[in-house]
Order: sequence, then structure tokens, then C-alpha cells
Amino acid sequence: MTRYFLLPLALIGFSTPVQSAEIIELTQTPCQFIDVEADQGFKSNKKADCEAINARTAKSRLEKARVLELKPGDYVFRVTNKNVPYELGFWLREKDYDWRNPLHKLSKISVSGGGLTTGVSREYQVSLKPGEYLYSCPLNTTPDYRLVVTN
Repeated sequence: MTRYFLLPLALIGFSTPVQSAEIIELTQTPCQFIDVEADQGFKSNKKADCEAINARTAKSRLEKARVLELKPGDYVFRVTNKNVPYELGFWLREKDYDWRNPLHKLSKISVSGGGLTTGVSREYQVSLKPGEYLYSCPLNTTPDYRLVVTN
């Protein structure tokens, strides 16, 4: 995982950082994010391939996967599709987020999007507060990886 900082340009011709967001780079290969676990070398031509692979392997892999540990603040998650032959996405949400609960859409943190075709990167902006989060790709059917934000 590579970390960079974005510094906005000043409006009046001099450079003063007004606000910064840390960039977290994540790379998806078939059925996984390789930044937090070893590249398993999985092969997949469709979502169903990953569903079958992760049904067998996700639990043991998550026990060994690195938990992302961040401080509260603004982040940009730059997610890249590396050699997955179908469109991917990204979903980061609070651990107890339930998309079926309309109140969660108003009160819980969740950011998502798609459009990640092979070789494409997209950025997802989010402000994180202390707590536990999960991130995954429902279109690539990755496990639910953990992210913890502490002061």
C-alpha cells in the first residue's frame, strides 16, 4: 500500500494547504485485494468464479490478512483493476452497515462505485471517524477486509 498526500491549490496565487486527504492505494486482482494479503494467483473470468473460490478460502485468508489501521480524517481510496477481465467496483462501509436499513443510509458511512474495467483506477473520497469498517468488491466478490480507525 502506497500513501500520498493531496494538497489543494490556493485560490489567491500562493500555496497554502487548506485541507489534505491521504491517498490509500488498493489493487484488485481476481477475487482479492493484493495490498493486504499475499497474491493468491487466482484466475477468474466471471463473478461466480470468485464466489466459489472465496466460499472455500476467504475465512482462512482473512485470518492472515493485514488490517488497515488509520487515523480519523479525510481519505481518497484509489482502487485499480489489475488483470481482472470484467468490471469491478469498491465498497467501504461501517462494519454494522446494512444497506436494507433506510436509516443507515442517513446515519452511517458508506462509499461505493463501479466502472473499474481492466487497467482502470478510480478514486473514492470519504471522511472516516473512529470505528471499524469493512471494504470489498461485490462485483469481484472479494472477502470483507477490515479497516480500523483509532485516535
